[in-house]
Amino acid sequence: MSLPPGFIDELRTRLSLGQVVGRKVMWDARKSNQGKGDLWAPCPFHHEKTASFHVDDRKGYYYCFGCHAKGDAISFVRETENVGFMEAVEILAGEAGMPMPERDPRAQEKSDRRTLLAEVMEQAAQHFRLQLKTGAASEARDYLERRGLDAAAQDRWEIGFAPDAWQGLWDALKGKGVEDDLILGAGLAKPSQKGGKPYDTFRGRIMFPIRDARGRCTAFGGRAMDPNDNAKYLNSPETELFDKGRSLYNHGPARTAAGKGQPLIVAEGYMDVIALAEHGFDASVAPLGTAITENQLAMLWRIADEPIIALDGDTAGLRAAMRLIDLALPALEAGKSLRFALMPEGQDPDDLLKAQGAGALQKLLDDATPMVRLLWQRETEGKVFDSPERKAALDKALREKIKLIQDPSIRQHYGQEIKDLRWDLFRAKRGPAAPRGGGWQGGKGKRGWQAPPTPMPSTKSSVLNARGRDMTEHYREMKILAALILNPVVIAEFENGLESLTCTDPDHAVLRDLILRHAHAGKEVLHEKIFSALGPQTLDNLMSSRHVALIPCIRTPGDSDMARMTVAEELAKLSAAKGLDAEIADAMQDLEGVADEGVTWRLGQAAAAAADATRTGKEDNAEYDVSANGARISKSERDAFASLMDQISFSKPKR
Repeated sequence: MSLPPGFIDELRTRLSLGQVVGRKVMWDARKSNQGKGDLWAPCPFHHEKTASFHVDDRKGYYYCFGCHAKGDAISFVRETENVGFMEAVEILAGEAGMPMPERDPRAQEKSDRRTLLAEVMEQAAQHFRLQLKTGAASEARDYLERRGLDAAAQDRWEIGFAPDAWQGLWDALKGKGVEDDLILGAGLAKPSQKGGKPYDTFRGRIMFPIRDARGRCTAFGGRAMDPNDNAKYLNSPETELFDKGRSLYNHGPARTAAGKGQPLIVAEGYMDVIALAEHGFDASVAPLGTAITENQLAMLWRIADEPIIALDGDTAGLRAAMRLIDLALPALEAGKSLRFALMPEGQDPDDLLKAQGAGALQKLLDDATPMVRLLWQRETEGKVFDSPERKAALDKALREKIKLIQDPSIRQHYGQEIKDLRWDLFRAKRGPAAPRGGGWQGGKGKRGWQAPPTPMPSTKSSVLNARGRDMTEHYREMKILAALILNPVVIAEFENGLESLTCTDPDHAVLRDLILRHAHAGKEVLHEKIFSALGPQTLDNLMSSRHVALIPCIRTPGDSDMARMTVAEELAKLSAAKGLDAEIADAMQDLEGVADEGVTWRLGQAAAAAADATRTGKEDNAEYDVSANGARISKSERDAFASLMDQISFSKPKR
């Protein structure tokens, strides 16, 4: 329908937005100035304690500084009453005393028909309620009482009964003069395929009226009394009144209760909602037997910022939760999310309330899992990540999910939370963060200082435990850590190398872990974390060391390219040195008094690799020599290698 020019403007002029909104909120007397039309209140669209919802009564607009809801009187009625534009205009015009203009005949006819259908649904609800009082419904009443619903509760929820008769409701409505097309249009009966009289949609079922946010009966849900019935629960078909994907059971009362501060709970079925409300959890709704739709999710977020999804503790319940995560990720906004309270295995909210009471359910709600944790659980539970390929597959799957989030701020926070969870999982599996020198444990419940392991006597005396070698690694670690601390922007390129770094000093292990966990937050945050963990002198001591202070990226802080080169070079040197260590260790195991050509060849190749890695190094000349082939090799490495060679008796290799 098209409204005549000026009608909406006249409507806004006659109405006071403050009066329209005032029916739903309590004005904050301290912040509001009634005389100037400057009004403040807690927002009716999201639960809050402070008054961040502002109404400019003179201009006729509202805005919430918390959830950013905004609009005029028409949009306010549309959102709070869950009605369309024309219905909102009708409501406001009635309040303003303005007659609605003549409608298009078809539009008027459609509206009149919807009104008639709603009236027929009310008559059906009354019929079903009366049937529950009859002798034919004794079994249904017994069932309801076993489920904890006495006569008073049955009346509160307007529960009824449809006898197992083909035309019970049809005959009752026809007896009241209701036309055939209205009964059929309301979804209360179906035409016969054999040319006979239409038959009732609901037969032999306990009936639950489904009402919209305004309280109009738009549909029914029926629970079969026959345990062998193919459909345990049956909803009305979609009609001009009823859209299943845009409806919630107990919508209106739940919205009122949530506005008073109760948490919004989303259960699976009618009986769960009724049980929750009967135990004091009035802000409870259910999505009518199907997975939650995008429209229903938007409706939930209009009621509360963080609905709690209370699903049955079975495979189907968990599957429904996982589907909902994929639906919700693209729609997340600041302050709008979901939490999940999974019931004990094999139980639904009704079962839990009966077995353990409201306190047990409240504890589950208090401990509800944030959506990001359930996403992590879905991708990791029951899986083993014992190879780089499996870890990479996990990273890829999580990246793809996080990409679905439209809000850049939320996407960043999800990425960091996933990174922290990944850190806990993989550090816990690796064990001690610094196996060679003790340090910081990363596993859940194992954080804290660990004493360095005591070397075995044989290790102390071994030529392979050259002090010079350890100190060389120590200095290289210092350079890597210092470069990354001053240039955390490059950490993403070296995460894998840094994660595998085994530190010679417990403080280095802590610095490594702090860099991995907090470098994304920037230099200042990283420095604060280091101060908190190791004290204010740690950075000064590190940066003032002669082995660190002279490297170019320290002399020119902020030169990320130079820092990138320094870290890459030092990691390569450490890798080469560790390769030499591994070859020497293998050779020591192979030695039995006589060495063969294969062993000596392997040692020679490893030494050459270590020399190549240091060829371009800038180390102090006091610590490094030039080998015969021109490569610069650490004196400690040379001495350890030469000492080992002295112990080997050469002879012809065995054939």
